[in-house]
Amino acid sequence: MSKINWKVRFRNKQFLFQLALSLIMPILLYFNIEVQDVTSWGVLFNMTWEALKNPFLLFTVAVSVYNATNDPTTKGTRDSEQAMTYEDPRKDGE
Repeated sequence: MSKINWKVRFRNKQFLFQLALSLIMPILLYFNIEVQDVTSWGVLFNMTWEALKNPFLLFTVAVSVYNATNDPTTKGTRDSEQAMTYEDPRKDGE
């Protein structure tokens, strides 16, 4: 994980959206809850606590986060040497 340019990834809105979905969606799907069902902090905290107590759900979230962070264009779980030099997410044509 040290060979991932986290600074650039966290500046990329697409990555943040993908990461948020990879954390939230497995939990919502497991409990068969829609976003509009989470109407209070109590519901949210209870759902989070129940998720943390469930090994299967934790594994599912971990796999989902792994898939969101893995770059399939490079070998292993690291960013390319070129990507490690970026200060900001690369735009098309650069």
